[in-house]
Amino acid sequence: MKRLHVHVTVKDLDESIGFYSTLFGTTPTVTESDYAKWMLDDPSVNFAISERCGVTPGLSHLGIQVDEESELSELSERLEEAGRPIVEQKSAQCCYAEGDKAWVSDPQDIAWETFRTFGQITVYGEDRVKREELSADESTACCPQTTEL
Repeated sequence: MKRLHVHVTVKDLDESIGFYSTLFGTTPTVTESDYAKWMLDDPSVNFAISERCGVTPGLSHLGIQVDEESELSELSERLEEAGRPIVEQKSAQCCYAEGDKAWVSDPQDIAWETFRTFGQITVYGEDRVKREELSADESTACCPQTTEL
């Protein structure tokens, strides 16, 4: 199964948790001091918010989450066909989870993450993707829309 992923940087986590919980009609699946995530079935989305991923509140990145390694391989092949630089990460640790990922920027320079999660971790994580590997922009932490390095 594939699930759309949306990560938004927020200025006030508690206020945003209240807003999105009301919007989605449910509380977050994961709540940490700097991060919250809703795993929704209707719509099928992994919606995450954090205060750590960005300097400026707003869209951090988009993505597609998969359940199977074969689905991630299929997405990676599609990204290669798109002809844009790809950054692959194996056993990446970010957003309280561990998994395999591939990052790419679309023609508008929006970062896209394709990933498969296979474990949870107790810290936010510090994996880094250099933005210049995706495009000509600045470096970033695990959420490539930021400039906090």
